Amino acid sequence: MPDEVWEKFIRDSELDIRAAAPKEPSARARMVTERLRQQEARGERPEGWRTVPARQESHGRNARRRRLWAVIGVPVAIAVAVVALKPSLLPGDPFGDGTPDAAAASPLGEETTAPTAPPAAMDPEIPTLDEPFAGSPALRWADGAAGIVLPKATAVGGIPKDRVESALRLTRKLLVGANLDPKTVRGERPEAALAVLDPKQPEFVDDLNRSLRAPDEEHDPLDLLTRFDPADVRLVGDVIKTRGRMTFEKGDQEGVAVHADYTFVYPVVRTDGSTEVTRTVVRRVLDVELLDPARYVATPDRLNVLHYDRDVGNTACEVHDGYLHPQFPSAAPSGEPASGPTVDPYDRSRDIADGDGRCGTVSRT
Repeated sequence: MPDEVWEKFIRDSELDIRAAAPKEPSARARMVTERLRQQEARGERPEGWRTVPARQESHGRNARRRRLWAVIGVPVAIAVAVVALKPSLLPGDPFGDGTPDAAAASPLGEETTAPTAPPAAMDPEIPTLDEPFAGSPALRWADGAAGIVLPKATAVGGIPKDRVESALRLTRKLLVGANLDPKTVRGERPEAALAVLDPKQPEFVDDLNRSLRAPDEEHDPLDLLTRFDPADVRLVGDVIKTRGRMTFEKGDQEGVAVHADYTFVYPVVRTDGSTEVTRTVVRRVLDVELLDPARYVATPDRLNVLHYDRDVGNTACEVHDGYLHPQFPSAAPSGEPASGPTVDPYDRSRDIADGDGRCGTVSRT
């Protein structure tokens, strides 16, 4: 509010208050009052005598109201002026300005079938420490494990319902342990994911352990796990956005076969004190089977991994140290130059197996 407008408002308020203040009655008023009192003592009541005190009482109440509103009006006017200058101080989104908070109030429903198109384009907002998912379709996705919703279990191919439930539950634990567990994400040993895998599955667990000890191009833990180098980057907040679906059927080995397809979005910032935020988008397709230990060499309540595939948006190309390396707009690209096509990492309608295997660029993060 300009200073001259504020000063005029204060002067006008003071004048109103002084005008409403009680005043000492004049000599004439005192004489009239005394005469009326004496007439009343003698029993002489002039016509309409009760109306004068009523008018005086009404005048007193009106004066008090004016004084009250004059006092209340100052802070109210200040509040109105402040809100006019900065409407964002009001809670919620009363003016429909389309802020990220307003969009987040309407989360997407569960994904039950494969999408037929990528998510619609968003306003090109820059992610920040306070709004790390600004400008991202993931803003309306579920948070973390809440985005991994299990389908309703039913008996299938002679396999009882409770065994199907176990297979779905274990698959969810594997996805959480490999992509959402804080220890895994910050590059530590993924104990939660390893605890779900069948140690009797030939070579698989041994190969995974070998990739964790000495990663290289042929032994990459990123094939199954999402890991960032804690010396370079850290997550912004504790929310990882998740969206996908899970299906099941009778497997080729007479067990419960589960197919999972999920995308995870990670907002990160450098550990050098920078406040610039970027995002890495990881999509994983996973096929596992829960075998019957009575018929196969298998550990009870452990999963066999049959197939896994990944598609990572925004990481350095041809770096095989076992970590994802997000690229920041203000920094020079690291790793090898991208040679693959430009893709939308949020497009869950495409088959990630259709790629040519080359490291490409992303149209958005």
